[in-house]
Amino acid sequence: MKVIVFDLLPYGENLDHLKNGATELEWPLPKRYFDPEVAMRTYEEHLEAWALMDGLGYYGVGFNEHHTSPYGLMNSPNLMAASAAQRTKNLKLLIYGNVLPVHEPLRLAEELAMLDNLSHGRVISGFVRGIPREYVVYGVPYRESRGRFNEAWEIIERAWTEEVFSYEGEFWSYKDVAIWPRPVQQPHPPIWVPITGSQESIEWAAGHGFPITPGLVGAQGFRQDIVRYYAKCMAEAGHTITPEHLIVSANAYVADSRDQALAEAGPYQLYFNKTLFSHGNVLETTQQRKDGYVTQQAHDYLRPENRAIVEAQGRQRLRETTMDTLAKDQNLAWGTADEVTSKLIAEAEALGSNTLLISMNRGAMPSDQFKAQLQRFANEVLPALAAHEVHEVTPVNT
Repeated sequence: MKVIVFDLLPYGENLDHLKNGATELEWPLPKRYFDPEVAMRTYEEHLEAWALMDGLGYYGVGFNEHHTSPYGLMNSPNLMAASAAQRTKNLKLLIYGNVLPVHEPLRLAEELAMLDNLSHGRVISGFVRGIPREYVVYGVPYRESRGRFNEAWEIIERAWTEEVFSYEGEFWSYKDVAIWPRPVQQPHPPIWVPITGSQESIEWAAGHGFPITPGLVGAQGFRQDIVRYYAKCMAEAGHTITPEHLIVSANAYVADSRDQALAEAGPYQLYFNKTLFSHGNVLETTQQRKDGYVTQQAHDYLRPENRAIVEAQGRQRLRETTMDTLAKDQNLAWGTADEVTSKLIAEAEALGSNTLLISMNRGAMPSDQFKAQLQRFANEVLPALAAHEVHEVTPVNT
């Protein structure tokens, strides 16, 4: 099994004091609260952590794109991956991912081609629709999201693979374009797609045979439903699903005991849940439907009990998270090395995946603690994971 560490790169200071008794951080969060010294330190600390990972046996590091929030300082995951490419030699650079609907796709095609050259062919290019906050910031209507995503991918693929291309679309048009440089990896870097649950995204990824990350951490039945539907759509498109088509996300932390893991990682997970994750964003599925970001039929493929899980998502549930909630959360792979290893292997086997996408440092965890966790995980858990191989995609057989 391969392990990629997914790093959100949150602003490196707890900002709960800015709530002043409110349940949410102010949005937009004004300039006066931003400290460039904190930001510069945050970038350097994460670059140092990725350089450390390069020699510890990890398969890759994952970046993502978010805007106008201390939730994550990777406004451009491509810039972060380019920086990481100069500090590392072995790690795959998973950009998970560029938000296609809000950017000029030809520019993305060029940047990713540059990055594949700068990294000597280490890019894994993830493409996402993003979250509602991004659409507000860039002034892109929610209802254009799907059309823009599909059109942008077609442009990027043609820019990467055709000698010269022209394109006339609803949102973008180009005439007689041949980009330089071209990607090192041919015909282009691997494409992965994180799936939060919408039927249309599953169908799109399956139709192209692109690997997916099925669902958020937890809710195993929900993620198994995604895999079943994905496998069905892949078969209809003439593809055969394998464990290499699935990337399982998990939240892991190794300590001397689960209680110690809770004490060390819990406060940062609470800050992530209660303050960062919902900042300026629309989490409620019912509201996303009303806004046109999610279609009425987006979750029709789910079993009823798992559809209810989707409907229950929202900021109120996150606000109510406590240390006791975390202590009872069996989806968290927190505890001794043996406990973490067993939990991660069980999660991978339950879906049928040979790749894990691990979060370790949500919520502005101090750099020394994050680096120590990277080292400990590499010493005590990574060898057993590397020795384990998943042979079949489990949900298609149940």
